[in-house]
Amino acid sequence: MDIREVTPGGDDRLARVLLSVQRAAYAVEAAAIGDDRIPPLHETLDELRSAPLRWLAAFDTGLVGAIAWAETNVEVDVHRLVVDPACHRRGVGRALVRAVLVRAGHRRTVVATGRANVSARALYDGLGFVAASEQEVIPRLWVTRYVHDPAAVSLA
Repeated sequence: MDIREVTPGGDDRLARVLLSVQRAAYAVEAAAIGDDRIPPLHETLDELRSAPLRWLAAFDTGLVGAIAWAETNVEVDVHRLVVDPACHRRGVGRALVRAVLVRAGHRRTVVATGRANVSARALYDGLGFVAASEQEVIPRLWVTRYVHDPAAVSLA
């Protein structure tokens, strides 16, 4: 598997494939949490292209997953982690999150997932993230926010 930085805003073909994988991945999450109001599930191609995010994509025979984030000098905020459902349980998501943690370096990394998304929560727990809060982002749609703080880990 090859992981590299990509720019969907400047590559129409990549953006279309990425949107397809994103919709498929979030459809699986929607089924798992019993709610399809996940914003990226309904995102348009233009919205995906114009999102002010950095992207890493994982390629095998084609695009198998991607992760997108925003960052400051002190924090990396993961906005999306998507894996082609045909490639689940192959370590794609774990590899993408690890790649972002490496890029984050000393900065803390935050991410949110559906409270009922057991597999995503297990992934983040297994990578050293700590559940920090739960929030009802829209009526009856709860997310759990996670934090990975290298400073806290190194002090333990």
